[in-house]
Amino acid sequence: MFVLGIDPGLSRCGYGGVRQIGRSVEVVSAGLITTPKELPVAERLSILLHDVREVLGELSPDVVAIERILFRNNAKTAMSVGQASGVILLAAFEAGCKIVEYSASEVKLAVAGHGSADKLQVQRMIQILAKLDKIPRPPDVADALGLAYCHLANDSYARVLKADGRLESR
Repeated sequence: MFVLGIDPGLSRCGYGGVRQIGRSVEVVSAGLITTPKELPVAERLSILLHDVREVLGELSPDVVAIERILFRNNAKTAMSVGQASGVILLAAFEAGCKIVEYSASEVKLAVAGHGSADKLQVQRMIQILAKLDKIPRPPDVADALGLAYCHLANDSYARVLKADGRLESR
């Protein structure tokens, strides 16, 4: 299974692709999409859509895992992240990918073992899980890889429950 995690943002959008074959997981790609802050929002969203489509076309993931936006203190930030999420969801849908959403707490729990882990703890755990030489930077990239790892963990758990008869097939 190949999962592309995307941490949505209009200024900085992290992405990270991981492939699982059996019990082995490898990072295939990771990066950051940025848009110039001085441009109008519509133009920035167009750039983001183009770049996300390009990443999806290059990587052809089976699943796109995106962060579900639950709450932001800053309404302006929440609006721009919501707009970016919409563009990403559209691109993934058009590419025919299965789409799943996870909250930041769900990702932190799956990756670091507790839902209130800080950015550095998530970065460090991604470094360990992915067997990377360095902590993935910026945090948006680590968060995107965390989304992909979170989905692999949840998918594996669901398969165990199905095999045991405790979860109906979807």
